[in-house]
Amino acid sequence: MNLKCVVTDDEPIARDILEEYISMLPDLELVSKCNNAIETFTVLNNNDIDVLFIDIKMPEINGIDFIKSLKIRPYVIFTTAYSSFAVEGFELDAIDYLLKPISYERFLKAIEKVFARKKNENSNFNSINQNPNFFFIKSDSGLARIDFDKIHYIEGMENYIRIICDNKTIVSLTTMKSIESLLPETNFLRIHRSFIVNMNMVDRVWDFNFYINNKAIQVGKSYKKSVQEILKNKYLAILK
Repeated sequence: MNLKCVVTDDEPIARDILEEYISMLPDLELVSKCNNAIETFTVLNNNDIDVLFIDIKMPEINGIDFIKSLKIRPYVIFTTAYSSFAVEGFELDAIDYLLKPISYERFLKAIEKVFARKKNENSNFNSINQNPNFFFIKSDSGLARIDFDKIHYIEGMENYIRIICDNKTIVSLTTMKSIESLLPETNFLRIHRSFIVNMNMVDRVWDFNFYINNKAIQVGKSYKKSVQEILKNKYLAILK
């Protein structure tokens, strides 16, 4: 399991310390070091990030307000010199709250919490009898059965996902990466960090938009190249 990380802090020394800690663990990959939330927003939009280490007191937009603004959040670990923000940080479902100076031992504990959370989310899926046609997923009303051929598309919403089916919509506390790993690659295509579509339900594709029942789902900027290749090599084979 390789977790992609971003470090956001306006202090160069703080960024360098976390970079060193991340480099010491083979399961972690540092994608970017950012000076502020604005830079981070661009990185998150263009990459699938698993873990965000973010300072709270920063110029322009503080870490708390930035996390509140995100529609889809990675696992969040706040890093700060101020303990007064701890309660507000955990109310945002942060994985951990690290006080500076951050020791390597404390950093490791935070990463262990990330892996524990991810393992728990993966356990939300229950493929009873290993049936290839459906699966069960935890929802507010218990275990909901989802038939693969009834799914229209899946939408990521902060720390939740919405599974839109023929006659129902299921909301579950899990991540897009977790649900994506469960879906058969033959039918489902990730076209945006917030959307996975069932190709059997797509009516047409036009100008980087996938249309399902008159709903237009736009291809994400960082997915355009891979989506083009998949469409060309897999779904347009009859035209070759």
